[in-house]
Amino acid sequence: MDLDQSTTVESTQSGSSSSGYCRTNSEISGFSEHLTDDFNSCSSETSSPVSWPVTGRSPFRPTLSRFGAIRHDHKLEKDDKLNDQKPTDLELEMMKERFSKLLLGEDMSGSGKGVSTAVTVSNAITNLYVSVFGQHQRLEPLYSDKKRMWKREMTCLLSVCNYIVEFVPASQNLQNKPSMEMMISRLRSDIDINLPALIKLDALLIEILDSFQETEFWYDEQGSMSRNSLSGSFRGAPQPQRKEDKWWLPLPCVPAGGLSETTKKHLRQKRDSANQIHKAAMAINSSILSDMTIPHSYISSLPKSGRTSVGDTIYRSMISTSRFSAEYLLDCLDISSEHEALELADRIEASMYTWRQKACSNYPKSSWEIVKEKMEGDKNVVLAERAEILLFSLKQRFPELAQTTLDTSKIQYNKDVGQAILESYSRVLEGLAYNIVGWIEDVLFVEKSMTNQQES
Repeated sequence: MDLDQSTTVESTQSGSSSSGYCRTNSEISGFSEHLTDDFNSCSSETSSPVSWPVTGRSPFRPTLSRFGAIRHDHKLEKDDKLNDQKPTDLELEMMKERFSKLLLGEDMSGSGKGVSTAVTVSNAITNLYVSVFGQHQRLEPLYSDKKRMWKREMTCLLSVCNYIVEFVPASQNLQNKPSMEMMISRLRSDIDINLPALIKLDALLIEILDSFQETEFWYDEQGSMSRNSLSGSFRGAPQPQRKEDKWWLPLPCVPAGGLSETTKKHLRQKRDSANQIHKAAMAINSSILSDMTIPHSYISSLPKSGRTSVGDTIYRSMISTSRFSAEYLLDCLDISSEHEALELADRIEASMYTWRQKACSNYPKSSWEIVKEKMEGDKNVVLAERAEILLFSLKQRFPELAQTTLDTSKIQYNKDVGQAILESYSRVLEGLAYNIVGWIEDVLFVEKSMTNQQES
């Protein structure tokens, strides 16, 4: 583990583009499409990277080794040899150090004042992602040591899920005797559903990077075009349209004649696949976040009036008896920056829960869905629903929006280890997929601009 042990990267950081925190997953399952056949374009012809055992598991034992390893179908020949190597003594020592930190909750004094196990595991996955992918800023395969490190350490972190089970009743037929009902253990349903999907998405993203082992385009550090390139064929080529805070990213360069049709088709195919992966990871992350318990500290900090939180302008639009349009309201607000969008998202979310609390005051033990049915048409219910629609539209309009205050609080105070693993794993995969889409868009933009220049 090549982690800088002196650095603790909180799971709620948004980081740089290189760390993949384009959007730290606060959407409410806005992109809930299932994976389509587009994934076939980036999957190898070999067997699936996720192998499921089908026999020989006792109903009384946890589903051990179900997620025992993340098998990537590597395309680099060197990887086959590396996978057969045993961990070195140095790697074992680093694994011991990581295990110790997980047990101590990142409190090296051993006094028990560390963070919860859930937060520790979440931070570990985040730190590992930054160590492996933080400096990976190009469309090219991961270095073999980085890929091996990602596979080895994620296997260890995910192995915790083998023991997170739930008990369910089951009938067992006995010979010449009536059937007997007993309780058996199985993987907890949220892990059983989401973890295999995340492992599959992980393998597909690694495979997309592996597919760019030999390319017609290349990269140059921004501001220093290579003098060794062919006749300066890319001199004066347009640069990708990037935000000022991404100046450090290397610039893609294409030959003077542009890219071949085969390469452009390959790029578009992988872009579409990565975009589908991004949506799937986003949907999983949003679902996990929505299931997390809202911390008491957040509830106690809610404003007494939802109108005060959103402001008079938004409140008048939401309370209007005419048809409510979230898109029209956002157009009228004319939000100019992501900072303004995040501030507005926090205020809308706070007002939404304020109105929900008021609506649920008569049914304190009922869920929100039940309260909505019982109090349909109530003013607070209508306002809460419209606030939810407005928040969803805002996050769709700003896909790079950082985590809201509520999401940050949920992660910080979360005690459920299973949810912590699923949330952090889906978040980092979403960030990687988003980065891959951006890198491909950069190459296609440079190629198109170069072609337009030559035609003019």
